[in-house]
Formats: sequence, structure tokens, C-alpha cells
Amino acid sequence: LMVWLRRCTHYLFIVVVAVNSTLLTINAGDYIFYTDWAWTSYTVFSISQTLMLIVGATYYLTFTGVPGTATYYALIMTVYTWVAKAAWFSLGYPYDFIVTPIWLPSAMLLDLVYWATKKNKHSLILFGGVLVGMSLRLLNMVNLITVADPLETAFKYPRPTLPPYMTPIEPQVGKFYNSPVALGAGAGAVLACTFAALGCKLNTWTYRWMA
Repeated sequence: LMVWLRRCTHYLFIVVVAVNSTLLTINAGDYIFYTDWAWTSYTVFSISQTLMLIVGATYYLTFTGVPGTATYYALIMTVYTWVAKAAWFSLGYPYDFIVTPIWLPSAMLLDLVYWATKKNKHSLILFGGVLVGMSLRLLNMVNLITVADPLETAFKYPRPTLPPYMTPIEPQVGKFYNSPVALGAGAGAVLACTFAALGCKLNTWTYRWMA
């Protein structure tokens, strides 16, 4: 009974985290965000995707103890997102946007760290967290580039005019210290370690709760 209960809890965590990361990705493809807030939303959603990926992938990896399961988890996230985006597109939501499986290389790095450090949990948290946090930012640029023409989409699907106090201010990009890639990579590297530790802790809590 305890083995069955533990497995059910494990699969519940996987589904919940993967579904939530899918929802974050859908929002990251919102044409309104990419019209007015391209760089800002890129940074925010890149960090949120990093955290969702690393919690689930680390949990799955430490639960099974098999290098490779983090990549499998990233594949689950990718497939969920494709299905969800296809559903939204079929309902008429104005997407001119393709989701590329940008989580897979980051998850592969996580698997590689786990394998190379002989399943050392602390190395996984520190090295794996930094690698995922920094790599996902660069890889997520691919998703930003695949937006065909956000302005054209915005004109095709107009929205009410915003009042002056709500009008977005164009963020300054081009300087390194204002770069969304640098900002996201730095913040992601720090936060990803914390969330990798949470993924490991979730695993411990699951076992203790089931004991």
C-alpha cells in the first residue's frame, strides 16, 4: 500500500508541476506581451520557466535516481505545451508563435551533472542549478525570435487604447547591464539553485510523509 501511495503522490507532483509550467509558457507567448513588453516579459517568463523546469526535473531525477529522467520530464513539459497551444490556437487565439523544445538542452545539462558527480545531490543543486539558470535564458531567445511579427499581430487583433498611466515605457535594451539575457541569466542562476534544493526536499518530504 505504501509503495502504491508513494507512486501516486510522485505522479501527482509531476503532473501538477508540468501543467503549471505549461501555463507559464502559454503566457510567455501572449502577443500583447510581445508587442509592448517584449524584453520585460522575456526576462520574467524565462525565470518562471526555469523554476518550474528545475523543481520538477530535480524532483523526478532524485526520485528515480536515474540520469536521463530530467530530460524526460522536459519532454513531458514540451508535449503538454504543444497540446495546450494547439488548443488555444484552434479556439482562435492570435498566435503567430512556435514553442521550441528549449527546456531539453537545459534538462540534459542537469542529467549530465547528476551523472558526472556520481549522483551527488549537493553538486546537482549547485552546479545543475547554475547551468540550467544560465542556459535557459540563451535558449529561450529562440522562442522570442520565432515571433514572426508581433506588431502585425497586434494590428490584426486590436485591443482598447490604454489610459496614459498604463502606457508601457519602452525598456532600454542594448547595454549589457540592461540586457534581459544577462539579467535573466544572473537571477535564474541564483534562483535555480534554490529551487533545485526545493525539488530535492520535496522528494525527502514525500518519503517521510509516506513512512
